[in-house]
Amino acid sequence: MSLGAHLVELRKRLIIAAIALVLGMVVAFLVTDPIIHFITEPVRKIAEERGDQIVALTFSSVTSPFDLRMRIAFSIGLFLSAPVWLWQIWAFIMPGLTKKEIRYTIGFVGAAIPLFFAGCYVGTLVVPHVIELMAGFTPEGGNNLYEASTFYDFVFKLMIVVGVSFVLPVFLVALNLAGVMTGRDILKGWRIAVLVAAVFGALATPAADIVSMLMLAGILVLLYFAAAFVSVLFDRRKRKRDKAAGLLPDAA
Repeated sequence: MSLGAHLVELRKRLIIAAIALVLGMVVAFLVTDPIIHFITEPVRKIAEERGDQIVALTFSSVTSPFDLRMRIAFSIGLFLSAPVWLWQIWAFIMPGLTKKEIRYTIGFVGAAIPLFFAGCYVGTLVVPHVIELMAGFTPEGGNNLYEASTFYDFVFKLMIVVGVSFVLPVFLVALNLAGVMTGRDILKGWRIAVLVAAVFGALATPAADIVSMLMLAGILVLLYFAAAFVSVLFDRRKRKRDKAAGLLPDAA
């Protein structure tokens, strides 16, 4: 295909992805009420516990309520339309990939997507604890007035961070296949990985909730060792293939 033909195809696929996103946003906009109710549950819980203080979600401008719903609709619509725009991306780049690259890409995406959504789900479990923990630092007589857009940004970003943290092992395997890191190199860093997982779990959960901290840290550590184990298997298979090809004549 010529450059012009590639650009025409890219435009067509971008239009299809944009239409899917808009349709996803329309559907998501209709369910923003239960989503807002869900993410503000910690606010209502804090308000019940502190009857003498004002704890509420606030809107600082006339259009803030509508803006909040649009931002939620965009985020949820992006997830709802993910099968369409992911396929459009894949269909555009697939003709330029080798069979080996296609196989690896399918494996990475197939592992990364469920791990990301699993991380987002864990994030929904962690967010309420973080909000309640932070509210505990409010001085006596103070009020917790959460500006709507800022509150939503915090919830959304924290969920994304936890989701991405679950996908990091997939990137470790990708680095291994690219020859950047060996399985042994990944295993050597297990102490740092455990420490980072423990610190992340401690920061993302209340100090008194040891079970949640251990659960989150434990999941991250297991994913790390799973990535190391898979990388070691790939290294062994590569060594056997190189030995059979005569590239490692001195190998035992």
